[in-house]
Amino acid sequence: MNTEVLVLYSRKGCCLCQTLEKKLSKICLESLNPSIVLSIVDIDSKKVSLDIQMKYTNEVPVIVLDSTRLLKKIELPRVSPRLKEEMLLSWIQKNLNILYKTS
Repeated sequence: MNTEVLVLYSRKGCCLCQTLEKKLSKICLESLNPSIVLSIVDIDSKKVSLDIQMKYTNEVPVIVLDSTRLLKKIELPRVSPRLKEEMLLSWIQKNLNILYKTS
């Protein structure tokens, strides 16, 4: 079975990134439909392509769904830093519903 991956492009020392990273780590992404796993990527890492670095360097934190089902990567809308964990889970599910309904 293919796995959908929620990629968080983040940066060390960024308080918005760290807060979102903490919240995403606390919620059960496997409970979503479809189930997803979290991948946290440091935008400044040498493993990140120059294209991605240039695209997101001033935008982090950025959440991207790497969908094997849709065969593409989809940038999700910017999430409010005020969302609590349970609301963040609902927000992600709502975005997944929109993406998979329109595909």
